[in-house]
Amino acid sequence: MKTLKVSVVTPDGPVLEDQFEMVSCRAQSGELGILPGHIPLVAPLVIGDVRLKAADHTNHLAVSGGFLEVRPDKVTILAQTAERPSEINVQRAKEAKERAERRLQSKQDDIDFRRAELALKRAMNRLDVVRD
Repeated sequence: MKTLKVSVVTPDGPVLEDQFEMVSCRAQSGELGILPGHIPLVAPLVIGDVRLKAADHTNHLAVSGGFLEVRPDKVTILAQTAERPSEINVQRAKEAKERAERRLQSKQDDIDFRRAELALKRAMNRLDVVRD
């Protein structure tokens, strides 16, 4: 089976570099599935689960935005953050989700709803990735 070299990098440094058969992720334009030989592409990513499929397993990463660059034999993900399920503190993610939900439900004028909404999406994404 053909594979792609996949590199995931954050401002803190490299997170992952390996060979995979397929990369699935969410871009602003919708869900993408990348196979070897894909046409070149650059796409902004949204908060979501990046699925990296190998012959015998699938790796998941919780990514909170960034960019995807595709070349026929390589995929590079430049992410704001990228966490493996084993790195996610479930209790902390649940608490962040609850905090964000409380902020969104409050009627205070000084609440930054966009920031609270993004915090909620990040927390829910982390919890979803841990469940997979």
